[in-house]
Amino acid sequence: MIKKSSSGSGLVYSTESGRMCPDCRQPVAACICRQLAKTPAKTDGVARVSRSSKGRGGKTVTLVSGLALDALALAQLGKQLRAACGSGGTVKDGVIEVQGDHCDQVMQALAKQGHAAKRSGG
Repeated sequence: MIKKSSSGSGLVYSTESGRMCPDCRQPVAACICRQLAKTPAKTDGVARVSRSSKGRGGKTVTLVSGLALDALALAQLGKQLRAACGSGGTVKDGVIEVQGDHCDQVMQALAKQGHAAKRSGG
């Protein structure tokens, strides 16, 4: 028995192979999404620190991108940067977001940890 959704988004469930991964459309046992998530992105090793307020209702955030770290190490670094700034934030899609305009503090914290950092944007 094979079930398909009417919107044509692909195979959702099959008794032949069981549950299907929604991202890679492979059986969950053969899913490659976790392996792809573990490999860090190819970057030049320089952290880019910028300030942005687009799509956040006018609130300013400091963004740190371009670090060649895995997800766990990136989350740990994000926690340390947020603590250094005394602010909240998150890690999304390989980019650390720190609430507020803390570019200088983030640059200093990255330098203390041995990461090369550059300011980007305005």
